[in-house]
Amino acid sequence: MLHLEDIRHDTRTARSWSGRARTAVAGMLAAALLAGTGMVSPAVAEGKTITAVMHSGLRVLDPIITTAHISRNHAYMIYDVLVAVDENFKPQPQMADWTVSDDGLVYTFTLRDGLKFHDGAPVTSADAIASLKRWGKRDSGGQLIFDITESLEAKDDKTFAWTLKSPFPALLDTVGKQSALPPFIMPERVASGSADQAVTDYTGSGPFIFVEEEYQPGVSVTYRKNEDYVPRDEPASWMAGGKVVKVDEVKWVTMPDAQTAINAIMSGEIDYIEQVQIDLLPILASSEDVTVETRDDLGYQTIGRMNFKHPPFDNKKVRQAAQMALSQADVLGTLIGNPDYYTVCGAIFGCGTPLADETGAETLISGGDVEGAKKLLAESGYDGTPIVLMQPTDVVSLTAQPVVAAQAMRNAGFNVDMQPMDWQTLVTRRASQAKPSEGGWNIFFTNWLVPEINSPLISPMLNGRGDAAWFGWPTDETMEALKAEFIAADTPEKQKEVASRIQKHTLDNVLYIPLGQYASPQARSNKLTGMIASPVPVFWNIEKAD
Repeated sequence: MLHLEDIRHDTRTARSWSGRARTAVAGMLAAALLAGTGMVSPAVAEGKTITAVMHSGLRVLDPIITTAHISRNHAYMIYDVLVAVDENFKPQPQMADWTVSDDGLVYTFTLRDGLKFHDGAPVTSADAIASLKRWGKRDSGGQLIFDITESLEAKDDKTFAWTLKSPFPALLDTVGKQSALPPFIMPERVASGSADQAVTDYTGSGPFIFVEEEYQPGVSVTYRKNEDYVPRDEPASWMAGGKVVKVDEVKWVTMPDAQTAINAIMSGEIDYIEQVQIDLLPILASSEDVTVETRDDLGYQTIGRMNFKHPPFDNKKVRQAAQMALSQADVLGTLIGNPDYYTVCGAIFGCGTPLADETGAETLISGGDVEGAKKLLAESGYDGTPIVLMQPTDVVSLTAQPVVAAQAMRNAGFNVDMQPMDWQTLVTRRASQAKPSEGGWNIFFTNWLVPEINSPLISPMLNGRGDAAWFGWPTDETMEALKAEFIAADTPEKQKEVASRIQKHTLDNVLYIPLGQYASPQARSNKLTGMIASPVPVFWNIEKAD
């Protein structure tokens, strides 16, 4: 936990805050926004409601067609999963228990009692199978499992068997991962649709119910307690254990202005801020009613991703030149500022993880090499084609990277066209394979929780399957072969050796650019207790005092 007394006050905070007058204005803005989104109403006082400002507005409601964290957070509210990883990274039964055959080829899952969808229908094997198959078409780890799947068949309404052609020791870890992309279970009628088209039926079986009639895309979303949800008996631990809901409603409201959100939590208008801007943390030091903390020790990795389908980043030397121009210290220093909250780290699997290795990241972690980048760019034959760099303007943790990268690339000789937009527009646009000049893109920046990328079997950026890969769509048969080697490795030492080769290959081919790790503190009202210290923010187990 990071305590406010340990946070250094700096001059940037003084420059960005102008005393009581600004506080009063922010208070009026917060009240107006809350009222305008229906957050303030007599009905709220009748029950316990948590009002939260998340890192982004919610627009994409299907958690299988996107890796956007806000869509994942939404999914955990209304859907459940078969297997969940606990705080020790160990897969635990959630919707289902399982057995594994002695040869490691047959996994038999049995759904637990009491599972019902929000429309009252029981959750069946057919629902789970359809959901797993849809997930397997989009998720990198899921694709690997289905490559060697012999069959996935129901034995009865509560039991199904997943039979493999060859062992996949990480199957439960992959199915149980907490992010990017978890296989959320939907009704068969929903999950049997295309994996490339967003669902429009949001019937889940999770601890909360999505209140569709109150949903305002990008502005506010309401979740009501699912009175029929039967939690597990075990204590809650990350995404595993008993999801016991102790409030009546949770409301997410968008506040693009960070200072407005700070003022709103201090005045009691809201209860929670998912991501607090680092240089505004000292403002909260005066409040005895708010706690600032981080949810996990590993934090986030921020990255740059290029589009491999269109010039100029279809050229390896051009990608290498862009990577060589960038400096992690410059990006992190501008994004976070306070070095207590960031770590220069060239490991694609994250520093502090078993597979950490910084081979190939020398220029990134040493401050960049602009002259070397210029030379590479000249050798590449780059003709000055504009680089469409998408710049989100409304997410605290994503506003700095594009600005720093654009200037570094310009210094190296790139012609950069930085195009501002809100994050949810970017999330939609990055799925487009159109030419950059026709509404597509060349590069964008995003962040991953380290547990999302700490293995080649789960990291979305290490998918080399072309159009079936993550946004950017690289075709990389070498990477796919390396992942197969990793699966076959039967000792941690052998896995680490393969992971080191994956590290080297990734940075040599610039599948993406790792730009370091950082911590993202959250703020919560002291009226909230019992919040689970998980990388993914969840709203079960929380109690709210009067």
